[in-house]
Amino acid sequence: MENESSEVKQTLPPEQVAAKAAILAACDHLSEAGITFVTIHFDGSGDEGVNEEVKCYATEDYAYEESEVQNADFSCLQEHFEALVPYGYENDCGGFGDVILNVKARKITVERNDRFEDYTTSNYEV
Repeated sequence: MENESSEVKQTLPPEQVAAKAAILAACDHLSEAGITFVTIHFDGSGDEGVNEEVKCYATEDYAYEESEVQNADFSCLQEHFEALVPYGYENDCGGFGDVILNVKARKITVERNDRFEDYTTSNYEV
């Protein structure tokens, strides 16, 4: 029996391919500025979606809201990161997560978590 890859290969839409290329093209400038991670956090609850501004970090490992580089302005990447935010994350209870660029590895990761609400109802007469 052959080992199957656990990674699912998907074809990206053209706008996401272009966004990914633009983000990866900025890696040299980001590295020169001492930036190790660039992220955008997204959160959708109540059928509304919000994308935060692009944030830059200078740490060995990425941790949301820790060690943000305050004087780094790479807002020119905002639109490209937003293009990679998963479609429909704001639906139902809403999902949340991050689009993360590891500058050193030149790798983009999308981490998405979905909220789930469980309701129990009962019908009885008094």
